[in-house]
Amino acid sequence: MENNNQTSTDFFLLGLFPPSEIGLFSFIFIVLIFLMALFGNMSMIIVILLDTHLHTPMYFLLSQLSLMDLNYISTIVPKLASNYLFGNKSISFIGCGVQSFFFITLAGAEGLLLACMAYDRYVAICFPLHYVIHMRKRVLVLMITGSWIMSSINSCAHNVYALHIPYCRSRTINHFFCDLPAMLTLACMDTWVYEYTVFVSTTLFLVLPFIGIACSYGRVLLTICRMHSTEGRKKAYSTCSTHLTVVTFYYAPFAYTYLRPRSLRTPTEDKILAVFYTILTPMLNPIIYSLRNKEVMGALRRVIQRICSV
Repeated sequence: MENNNQTSTDFFLLGLFPPSEIGLFSFIFIVLIFLMALFGNMSMIIVILLDTHLHTPMYFLLSQLSLMDLNYISTIVPKLASNYLFGNKSISFIGCGVQSFFFITLAGAEGLLLACMAYDRYVAICFPLHYVIHMRKRVLVLMITGSWIMSSINSCAHNVYALHIPYCRSRTINHFFCDLPAMLTLACMDTWVYEYTVFVSTTLFLVLPFIGIACSYGRVLLTICRMHSTEGRKKAYSTCSTHLTVVTFYYAPFAYTYLRPRSLRTPTEDKILAVFYTILTPMLNPIIYSLRNKEVMGALRRVIQRICSV
């Protein structure tokens, strides 16, 4: 096996599930989560697209979040399931690069998009009279395209570096997807430069947006406390608490994983944390936003009634 690893250009993913009954149960559980994420995010996109009441900046950004989550989980789980079902844990060198590119692009874009969504709520609650000006269509387009372009450039930079360094050890990656830090433990050169760039990228795409979100919501909470309308205060609090829940589920395990030095990280811990931001979060986002949002639930009922009537 070791000789094959040395002569082949393929990588080998150890995966997430042990070869036991617990592994089979975990596999079925992950597949169910994947199907729920597909159904939930596709439903959010379709409902926001079809219901004119949701054609607002807030829900346009939410539809983009669902689109990112849909692609995000589809980048990881199908290959994970295929490797488990067919027992073939190999992934080609190019395939590994493609999976890594989409993972980093979508992860960075979602981090920036969550900051854009926080800015939208900040303007809506703190400056409601200027909302139409600050969140006009051109600004929305710039937010979305900026998130995609910046994260794509960042992903290209990481992948160009990772795919052009020599790998002279075993090509077995102790992870369930092509995570570049896990890949670079197999390199036969010092990768301290890359570890530094990971820290910088994590700071730019996760830490700084999170600080911006925290500051904006600090101002939002002050504004909510000064509201005279109980109904308005309740609605604003519900919207903001929903977004903060999503932000916490996404940023916390991501930042904890990539801001730590390699000496303090273990493969098992990295894989468990990765399950949160690659599999659980894309499934939870549509549930959190739909169940805690009366407008989305109302739009869902209207769309279902329209479909049934047709």
